[in-house]
Amino acid sequence: MNRWRWRAGIAAVLILWLVLGAVGGPAVGKLSEVQQNDNANFLPKQAESTLVANESAKFIDSEALPYFVLLERDSGITADDLDKVDAFRTRIPTLELGDGKKVGDYLAAPVAEPIPSADRKALLLTVQTDGDRADEVVGEGETVLYAVAKSLRAEIKQDLTPTGLQVFVTGPGGVFADFVVAFSGIDGILLGVALAVVFVILLIVYRSPILPVAVLLTAVFGLALAALVVYPLAKNGVLQLNGQSQGILFILVVGAATDYSLLLVSRYKEELHDYDSKYQAMRVAWRASIEPIAASAATVILGLLCLLLSQLGSTKGLGPVGALGIAGALIASMTFLPAILLAFGRRIFWPSIPRVDHVHSSDQVGGRRLWGRVSGLVGRRSRRVWAITALALLACAAFLPTFKASGTSQEDLFLNKVESVTGQERLAKHFDAGAGTPVQILTPVAQADQVVQTATQVDGVGGASASAAPGVPPKVVDGKVLVQATLKVQADSPDATKVVKHLRTELDKVSPDILVGGNTAINLDVLDAAQRDLRVIIPTILAVIFVVLMLLLRSLVAAILLVIANVLSFGATVGVSALMFNHVFKFPGADPGIPLYAFVFLVALGIDYSIFLMTRVREESQEHGTRPGILVGLAVTGGVITSAGVVLAATFSALAVLPILFLAQIAFMVAFGVLLDTTVVRSLLVPSLAHDLGKKVWWPSKLAKEE
Repeated sequence: MNRWRWRAGIAAVLILWLVLGAVGGPAVGKLSEVQQNDNANFLPKQAESTLVANESAKFIDSEALPYFVLLERDSGITADDLDKVDAFRTRIPTLELGDGKKVGDYLAAPVAEPIPSADRKALLLTVQTDGDRADEVVGEGETVLYAVAKSLRAEIKQDLTPTGLQVFVTGPGGVFADFVVAFSGIDGILLGVALAVVFVILLIVYRSPILPVAVLLTAVFGLALAALVVYPLAKNGVLQLNGQSQGILFILVVGAATDYSLLLVSRYKEELHDYDSKYQAMRVAWRASIEPIAASAATVILGLLCLLLSQLGSTKGLGPVGALGIAGALIASMTFLPAILLAFGRRIFWPSIPRVDHVHSSDQVGGRRLWGRVSGLVGRRSRRVWAITALALLACAAFLPTFKASGTSQEDLFLNKVESVTGQERLAKHFDAGAGTPVQILTPVAQADQVVQTATQVDGVGGASASAAPGVPPKVVDGKVLVQATLKVQADSPDATKVVKHLRTELDKVSPDILVGGNTAINLDVLDAAQRDLRVIIPTILAVIFVVLMLLLRSLVAAILLVIANVLSFGATVGVSALMFNHVFKFPGADPGIPLYAFVFLVALGIDYSIFLMTRVREESQEHGTRPGILVGLAVTGGVITSAGVVLAATFSALAVLPILFLAQIAFMVAFGVLLDTTVVRSLLVPSLAHDLGKKVWWPSKLAKEE
C-alpha cells in the first residue's frame, strides 16, 4: 500500500510539472517582448538628467529617437549625389514597415535637408522618430525601433549604394537596432548552447545516457516556472527586464538547477549502496540534501534581492528576476527531479547501476584516487596548504586596482563589427562626433545668454544655442529655456561624460538652478549611480551571507572563515580578469555595473560550494570528530562539487555566444571565478584552514567542545 502511495505521488508530481511546462514554456519565448533596454528608464527620479528629461518634454512635442544616415564619397559629394539624396529624403516617410505602417507614421519631425560636411565629402540626414512609440510592434513581431533601421538600410542598398556612395545608418536608432539583432540569440542560441554544454558535461560525469536528460528537464522546467512569474510582472511594469538580465536569468536557472541536481543525485546514488528500497534511499538523500541546497538557494536569492537597493533600474530589476529564477531551479530540483529518479529507479544510472554493497565514497580518504589524495594532503600539510593558497590568491588580487570600469561607448559594447559602429566612426571624420545627440541644458531665461557663453568655452563643446534655428527666438516655458550644446567627442564615450561633468561644474558657478541632461548626462548619472551601488550593496550582501552561514553552520568562526575566503577569491578573480581584459583580450573598458554583477554571482554562487562542503563536514564531524570529518567531507563531496563548478562555469561561458561586451566579460569572470572557487578555495583553502583550526572552527556551538 505504501508503494502505491509513492507511485501516486510520483505520478501527481510529474503531471503537475508537465502542465506547468506546457503553460510556462511559451512564457520563456515571450520574455523578449517585455524587455526595456533604454538607460533613461533605469535612472533614479532624482538624477539630474532625469529631471531634465521630464522638463524637456515641455519644449519638445515628443521624445525623439534619431537615426543618422551618413552618406560619403571620398572624392567629394557631387551635384548628382545631392539630387539622389534629396529624392531619397522625400521617400523616407513612405517606406514600408509592415502591417500597412510607414516610417512617416512614426516621425517626430519632417526629415530635414541633408547637412554637408565642411570637407564636402559627406552628407548627414537625420530621421527623427517618436521615441515614445519605438516599442510598438509592426510586421512579423518587429518593433518600430528595429523596423525603421531595417527599412532605411534596405532602401539605401537598392537606391544609393549602386551610385558609389558609401551609406551608413547609425546614431542612437541604428545602435539600438543593432542591439536588437545581437540580443535576438537569447531565446534560441543562448539557451540551446547552455543546454548542449551541460548535456555533454553530464554525459562525462554520469557516463549514463538517461540521467543527463532528467537533469536537463529539471533545468528546463525550472526556467518555465520562473518565466511564468517573470513575464506577467515585467509586462505590467512590476519589475524591469532587459536583454542582459534575461540572458543571465537563463544561465542562472540552468546552472543552479544542474548544481542542485548533481548534489541530490550524488547523495541518492550514495544511499542506494546502503538501501535496497529506492524510496528509502530517496527519503534519506532528500532529507540530507534539502538543508545545504535550500541554504545555498537562500543565500543566492537574498544576495540577488540586495540588488533592490540599487539606484539603477537595470540592476534593481535583475534582483527579483534572478531570485525568481533560483527559486524555480530549487523547486524543480527538489520535486520534479526526485519524482523522475524514482519513476526510473536504479535503471536511470544505466549502465553503471548502483547495487547494495555498502561501499562509500568516504572509504577513499587518503587513497590513490584524486580526492583521496587531496584530502590526504590537507590532512598532512594543512597549514602549508592554506598559507601557499592564500598567498597565491593575494598575488592575483593585487591587480584588482587595474580593472577598468568607467564605462564604454555603446559602439564598443559590440564584439562584432556592425553598421552603426562603422557609421559612427566615419561620421566623426566629417562632423563633430556629438552631432545629432546634443547635451540639453535647462536654465532660467535670465541666464540663457550666459549659459550659452559658458558652455561654448568648455573644452570639448563644439557650440551651443537656445534657438531652434538662426533668427528664431528661444521657446520659454515656465520662465525656463532649453539650451542645446553639441560635443566635439562622441556623445556616448567616456570622454564625453568627462566633458559633461566639467560642464556641470562650470554651470553650477552661474546658477545652482541650471540642470544638464541629454544622453551623455544620462551615461554620467548611470556611472555615478553604479559607483554608489558598489559602496552600499556589497557590504549588505556580505552581511546577509554571513548571517545565513552563521545560522546554517551554528558557528561564528566558520561563517567568518567562509566569507573571508570567498572575498579573497573574488579579489583574485577581478585581478586576473583585469590582466586578461587589458592585455590579452584588449577590451576598451567595462560597464560600471560589471564589478557589482561579478560580486553578486561570484560571492553568492561561490559560497554555494563552501556550503555544500561544510554542511557535509559538519555532518561527518558529529560522527568522526572535526579533523577526520573535514577529510571525509572533502573526499565525499570533491567529485560532485567540482562537477557542479564545471557545469556552472560552462553555462556562464555560454553567454559569450552573444556578441555583447558586457556579457562576454561576465561570462569570463564568473566562469573563471567559479572554477577558482571549486578547485582552489573549496578544495584547498577552506578545508586546510578548517583542519588547522580543528574543533575551534565550530565555535561557539557545542560541537566545538565535544572533542
